[in-house]
Amino acid sequence: MQAKSFKPEEYFVEKEPYYEPVGSEIDIFEAAYSNQLPVLLKGPTGCGKTRFMEYMSWKLKRPLITVSCHDDLTASDLVGRYLVTGGETVWVDGPLARSVRAGSICYLDEIVEARKDTTVVIHPLCDDRRVLPMEKLGELLEAPKDFCMAISYNPGYQSVLKDLKQSTRQRFVALEFDYPDASTEQKIVEKETDVDTNTAKLLVKFAQMTRNLKGSGLDEGASTRLLVHAGKLIVTGVSPVTACSSCISQALTDDAEMLVAVNELSSSVF
Repeated sequence: MQAKSFKPEEYFVEKEPYYEPVGSEIDIFEAAYSNQLPVLLKGPTGCGKTRFMEYMSWKLKRPLITVSCHDDLTASDLVGRYLVTGGETVWVDGPLARSVRAGSICYLDEIVEARKDTTVVIHPLCDDRRVLPMEKLGELLEAPKDFCMAISYNPGYQSVLKDLKQSTRQRFVALEFDYPDASTEQKIVEKETDVDTNTAKLLVKFAQMTRNLKGSGLDEGASTRLLVHAGKLIVTGVSPVTACSSCISQALTDDAEMLVAVNELSSSVF
């Protein structure tokens, strides 16, 4: 029985990702990392949480292992399991165990999507113990000083069934993210898409209009990510109204009346 080989170098972010700071989040993350404290990112979808993690991985020169959480994610998916390969039973580390062994940053994206009995497996890593119990191996894996635990979730999707338990969240240093101010968001759209300044400004204006509809027909307004998608289509020759419809309106809602309303907003802007 043996563990499969793992190459941490495959998880390094080699090229500096473009990231526009909106506050002191970089300094706080670095301070938390130097003190071996886990970090919680909270904010709406598409506001830059994942890009921020990629940037911090590059800046700290540590591998980044990302897990997109979902309803069927089990503790074994994170920690590892025995598998039969070529007639031999081998132990295969899960992404969390690989991350601990490599002293990397482990990022659990949208943690509330995972089952609560799965979430508790990270608790011993997120307090003074900094250990990962490997029950099936009878091993207690100690996290090196370079290891960092980071998780994210969208508070806007909170419910009784999908909420982050206090026993989990009170282990973390929290960073709150939101969509950038208009000038910063415009700069991001220009940088990411090469769209002209006026078009970027109008895209941001349209996004702000949709965000004002949150709770009044829309669950969420247009994210910065969706603006980048629309900008990229516009640069390749798609008309702004069509790009906004395909990349933003259709992504925000399936309700026929809301689609008409949101598309009318984009037509009024462009």
